[in-house]
Amino acid sequence: MIRLQNIAKASSEDIQRLANNHAIAINLRDAFPHPYTIEDSVTFLELATNGMLGKVYGIYDGDTFVGCCSLIPQQDVYRINAEIGYWIGEPYWGKGFATEAVKLLLNVAFNKLGLLRVYAYIFEYNSASMRVLEKSGFKKEAIIKSSIIKEGKIFDEHLYSIRKDEEDR
Repeated sequence: MIRLQNIAKASSEDIQRLANNHAIAINLRDAFPHPYTIEDSVTFLELATNGMLGKVYGIYDGDTFVGCCSLIPQQDVYRINAEIGYWIGEPYWGKGFATEAVKLLLNVAFNKLGLLRVYAYIFEYNSASMRVLEKSGFKKEAIIKSSIIKEGKIFDEHLYSIRKDEEDR
């Protein structure tokens, strides 16, 4: 069983060791660099602990750091929403950690932050992440055609969401 812990408690070395992986970076926005250096990890931790990246958590299996996840509460008329994001280190893929982390984040979003909707944008080729969201109760709302560019290629993006009244506990 995994747990979420404030990202400030994670070590920059643990983050860098798992994050420096093209198989992870290819599924994330370009703000997540590759290669991922120790300096990138230090900068990330500074931004995250200062609240610049939303609510950011380390994902732990016991005492082992296995990945990172976040909720980014939105502003103004969108303030009832948060965008969710997550990545799991490749050695820990296929163990259900991402699905567990998403469910824990939904608890934070709906029961601690009082939000009504959580959403995620998934690149068209990231079927594993789509399955994680679907197993967590998210529904596909839309396919946004030709909306992203990654490594010089144009791709569609899939919008998934879940509302508090749809959450299955």
